[in-house]
This record gives sequence, structure tokens and C-alpha cells, in this order.
Amino acid sequence: MRLTAWLLLLLIAAAPAPAQVAATDPPLADFPIDHFAVTSSPSDVRFLLDAPAGKHGFIGTSGGHLVTPDGTRFRFWGVNLAGWTTGSALLPPHADAEVYASTLARLGINCVRFQFLDLPDRVRPRPGAAPRQGAPTTQQRAVGGEPQRPLGLIDGSRDDTRSMAPEQLDRLDYLVYQLKLNGIYTDFNLNVGREYRSGDGVQEYSLIGVAKAVTYFDPRLVELQKEYARQLLTHQNPYTKTSYNDEPAIAIVEILNENSVLEFWQRDWFRGNLTPAERPRYQLDLTPYHKKLLTTLYNAWLAKTYPAATLARIRAAAHVASGEDVPLLQRQEFDTAPSVRFYAEGEFYIHLETSFLEEMRDFIRKDLRVKSLIIGTNDHTYFIAGMPLVRTTSRFDIVDAHVYWWPPSQTSHRGQPPMVNDPLHSLEVKLTRSTMVGKPFTVSEVNEPFPSDYQAEMIPLLASYGAFQDWDGIFIYAFEPKLAGQWKPEMGDHFDISEDPVKIAQMPVGAMLFLRHDVAAARQTIERTYSTAQVDESMRLPPSSEPYWTPGFPLALPLEHGSRVRCFDCAPTAKFTDAPANPIVSDTHQLSWLLSSKTGDGVVTVDTDRSTALVGFVKENSASTSHLSADIQDSFSAITLSALDDQPLSRSGSMLLTATGRTENTGMVWDARRANVTDWGTAPTRIEVIKGWLLLKNIEGALAMVVTPLDGAGQPLPVLQGRLLEAGWEIEIGKVPATSYVIKVIR
Repeated sequence: MRLTAWLLLLLIAAAPAPAQVAATDPPLADFPIDHFAVTSSPSDVRFLLDAPAGKHGFIGTSGGHLVTPDGTRFRFWGVNLAGWTTGSALLPPHADAEVYASTLARLGINCVRFQFLDLPDRVRPRPGAAPRQGAPTTQQRAVGGEPQRPLGLIDGSRDDTRSMAPEQLDRLDYLVYQLKLNGIYTDFNLNVGREYRSGDGVQEYSLIGVAKAVTYFDPRLVELQKEYARQLLTHQNPYTKTSYNDEPAIAIVEILNENSVLEFWQRDWFRGNLTPAERPRYQLDLTPYHKKLLTTLYNAWLAKTYPAATLARIRAAAHVASGEDVPLLQRQEFDTAPSVRFYAEGEFYIHLETSFLEEMRDFIRKDLRVKSLIIGTNDHTYFIAGMPLVRTTSRFDIVDAHVYWWPPSQTSHRGQPPMVNDPLHSLEVKLTRSTMVGKPFTVSEVNEPFPSDYQAEMIPLLASYGAFQDWDGIFIYAFEPKLAGQWKPEMGDHFDISEDPVKIAQMPVGAMLFLRHDVAAARQTIERTYSTAQVDESMRLPPSSEPYWTPGFPLALPLEHGSRVRCFDCAPTAKFTDAPANPIVSDTHQLSWLLSSKTGDGVVTVDTDRSTALVGFVKENSASTSHLSADIQDSFSAITLSALDDQPLSRSGSMLLTATGRTENTGMVWDARRANVTDWGTAPTRIEVIKGWLLLKNIEGALAMVVTPLDGAGQPLPVLQGRLLEAGWEIEIGKVPATSYVIKVIR
């Protein structure tokens, strides 16, 4: 790479973050979302779905990707369903289920991931729970004194968690039925947030919270997980007339959600020395019982796995005599632990994870006769190395990952920078660390959480680069169905997109970019390989090695080419020689990521036949594509243009235009650093109305353009007329509050 290019990138990296001065922010306009008011909408993209879901049979795999039974490529563009906020329900009543199944289809969503089905059917506030302060969190919404309302399937009236509530099971059945009718598949999570009770027969049940890690090795918990899987997956849905193990609309079954023994070991959650009073509700430290059990299992495995000479070396490294138990390593001992001891304990945890997940997979597949695809668990810890876990999960039908751009736990301390300013650590780059050659790859949780000045960037970037990397599924976390008459048009928490004017407008765009393959897959895929020693040693590398934990790996590479792991436990990859530049351009020449040489502010352009986009600091960088340029007043925005009729933009007769920026609740107040909000605000949601002129270029044979803005219910507002100039058709936007516009081309 030329020295000048390296210096440019260094200067950009050191450039200050863009100014965030509230006094200069453009004014906001009320823009509430109302799904109940939608009967039809000009922005409907359900033509991308093939209803009913599963009509051709089960989704399978071939050539490292998802396919329909006839071998046609298939992708998921989905959401997680949740029900944390007031007025929401994970499992809504029948009438509301019909509304939201239709709503999701209209937005282009073809799969939903059911999270937290293993919660009780009613909220029982934890004794002594503190009232909420400041911005709400998911946990606070669940336990902080909210009125009791339906949540999951577990019968909350019992002293155990072994029975399902009939009314909730009926709601699930009807919702799955409605989703199927609308062409929407289902992904069931088996173990997510289950908290055990006295009647479950679980040792120290009151101390283990959601039982992360111990789900792998506590024999009683393994029994209970199998029991729950049998109850759910062999249940017959009275509306579809099929049992879930034989229902092709059930596309995926996930054994565990975000659960890894290795994660807890690497994060030093194996102390096991806290008193009950010190343990928060979602504690992840080992209890005394489980620490003893784990130590016993570890030493039995050592004796079974290693010859006497190697075992003696492990004991010597741990400074224990023959016949004594080798203790579990603490995180602070990693750097100085001899390799023979460190690698042995790491391999034991890998053995625990692999053995349990394969046992559950075989139980689901063979005993329960489930035909759906199976995911073991998710690579979700981008702050620690993921190679050992991915090596295990790649034994299953799909490799899956979760990631968030600056979740609230980070934003509250430092503020949230725009992703377009940090391409080398973007979600798109991070996620490619988990992809494997020959395996379908899905991202079943992802979001750029609210509140953020820059969240308009997420969906266009994620859908575009996900298509470029040829991923098989993307699921936004989360969409919370509202209960008729019980909701307000506000952003209820950090993750719910159901009332978010920006993300709701962009979901159809993401569907067209990703499901329709508007963005082409990379022409070249660069494969990585790792030795066993690299995988083992990655577990004690420092956070400065993130997100790849691969020395010398050029982080710009996944923005230029495809990126996948070919194998673990083989010859390591030779030194990479990629030389990124500015802009970083994909090898398809459809995607370009530019950082301003003056300020470091970024913009991404998407330039394809059927979709185009300008995302980021559009005005500053004078960004444009073959079909779109913008002269707008707003500093940061995401502007997209997609053909609604499956024609190239040059010949399309109907197009969907979106222009989005900031969104807030009414009365929301930022702190002085604009790092968090001091007042969450209330209804209605408000938007920054993107104002200015767009130029649509290279539109063949157009005689006129009729532009229809849409309100928050997807309904038409007074139409506008495009104006023919020498360079193309000019459209003025921002005369009325809108995030979406439908353009009719008259020929």
C-alpha cells in the first residue's frame, strides 16, 4: 500500500467525532406509526414472499447456503418477536396476531425468531426490585413493577417451570398459523431466559438465574431442556393441523441462545464465591454446587483423556499433588498459565459444549423427529475470541451470530459514534469473522439501538453488505406486537423497532436489497485457515485483538471481498497482503465506503440496477450514484431508491424512495455529552424531515413522475410532481413530514 494512503487512513482514524450540538439540530416533526390503521399501502413488498410459508416443503441446505426443496437459493429477512414494553405482547391475542402477521409480510419480513417463549405467562415482580430510573432496559421492563401481562409459554401459577399455559400455547399456535398464511417462517429458540423454581428439582435453583453455562453440564437441567423441547416440538397446532416437528413453516430450531461455557471462563465468571444477596437476577457466576460439579467433571475428563505423563505435567503446572483435583483457572491466571494446563482446560470446555449440543441435536432430530434446520448457539461475544465456539457450532446446519452497534451499556458512557465513520470495526466487518466455507450463515440478532442520531445507517448497510457477503439470513432485534387499545406511538425501549419511523420505513428496502439479491455477492472470497494452536491461544488474547483475533488480518478486506473460514485445526493462513484504500470499494463495484479526508465523516454508496442508496454524511461528501444524487440540508441521512416492480431502475414504473435521519420521542432530552438521555420522552415519535432536492438519473423514456409521500400508517399524502432537468428528474422532498415516498413513472 502507498505510504500516502496509510497516512490518510491514520489521519482519518484520529479525526474528532462529528459535532453533536443539540442547538444546531434540525427541528423534528410528529410522525407516529400506526400498524392498526393499515389496510393496504403503496409501499407493500409482500410480493417478495412465497405464501404460504413451507408450501414447497422444508428449507434445507446445499452448497453452503439455504435452499428450497427444488434447490433454489433462499434467504431470511426477519425480526425477533418480543413483548417487553407496556402495551406489547410476545404472543398477542388472535385479532392482533392477524394484524401483525399481515404487517410483517407487508414490510418484507419472511421469518420471525421467537425469543423468550420459555418465560412464564405472567410477570411476578421480584421482591425488592428497585423502580426504574432513566431510560428503560429490557430487564427493567420485565421486572420493575410493570402491570402483569402475558409473556411466554410457561405456566407461572405453578412452583415449577414444567408446564405450558394453555391460553399462551393457543396464542402461539394461532400466530404461527397466521404467519404461515402470510408467507412467514418461524425460528424457535428452546432455551433463552428460563428461570427455575423449587418444584423443578434443580440444585441451588434460586442462585443460578437464567442458568447460562450450567445448562451444558447440570444433568437435571439437561433433562428439563429435553422435556421442554418434547412438549413444544411434538405439540400439534390445531390451526395448521400439523405438529411442530413436521411443520415446514418451522424453518429453524435453536438449542441455546447466547450461551457458551467458554465465554464465562474467558470473562472470569467462574468465581463461585458470591453470597445470595450479592447475586443479581441475571448473575452468571458459578454457585458452590456447580463449581464443585464442574471441577469433578473436569478432573474425570482429564483422567480419561490424557496419558499419565501428560496428566502429571498438568498437575505440576497447577501445583497440585497426585490424587488432588486440578483447580479451575481464573481469568487473571491466563497470561502466566503454562500452555499444557491452559489448553487442557480450554479443550475441556470445548468438549462440554460440543457434547451437550450434539446430544441435544440428536435428541431433537432422532427422538423427536424434527425436520427443521438446527442451530447450536450463537457467536455473540465480539469482545472475546469466537473461533473455539464457531468451530463447535459449525457442526450444525447453520452457523449463526449476534452483534449490536454500541449497545446501551457502552453508549451510556461514551456516546454512540456513527458506523459510517468506523468501517474497520463496523457490524459488517465483525460478523464476517464467524462465517464458514460450506455452511449457511445467519445473523439472528442485530441492531443499532435507540436512541441514536445515526441509526438510519444500519438497515441499508447491513442488508447491502450482508448480500455482498452472501449471508443466508438477517434478523433485527426486535419487533414487539402491540395490543389493540393498549399502546402508544413511542419508542418503548432501546431495541423495539415496531414504532420506529426510520427502521419501519427501511425494512422493505432491506428486503429488496437482501432477499431480492439486488446487491450481488462478492466476485472473490478470501478464505482463512487456523491451526489448533491458534484457536487455543486465541482464548487468552487481549481485547485489542478484536474483532478477528487473527494477527495481521486487514479489516478492510470484508468490505472488498467475501470472507470466510475454510478450516480450523489445519495449516494456518499465510500472511495477508491486501492493501485497502479510501474509498473502500467492493470487488463488484456496487458498494463504496468513503471517509472524508478533512473530517473523517463517512458515506456509503450502493449502486445497483434495482436499488441505490446514499448513507451517512451525504451532503459533506457530495455522494451520488448512477441513478441518484442529493442536494439536501441535513448533515446525516440515509436515502434509498428501489424498484417496486422488479425492473431495473432505468425502466421501472414504480419505485420506493426513503429519506431518513434522526428520530426521537416527544420531549426526549439528551445529556450534555449527548451520550445518553436524561428524559426518555413519550408519544408521539418525531422525525427529522430530510429536506432538499433529489435527482433521479438515467430513467429511460419518462414523461412525468408522480411522487406520493406516505404517512406513519403507510397511507398516501398529497402528491408531488417531479421536474425534468437536463441531468434527470428533480424531486423536492421534505415539504411534508415523511420517511417514504412512492414514485410512479409515466411513460
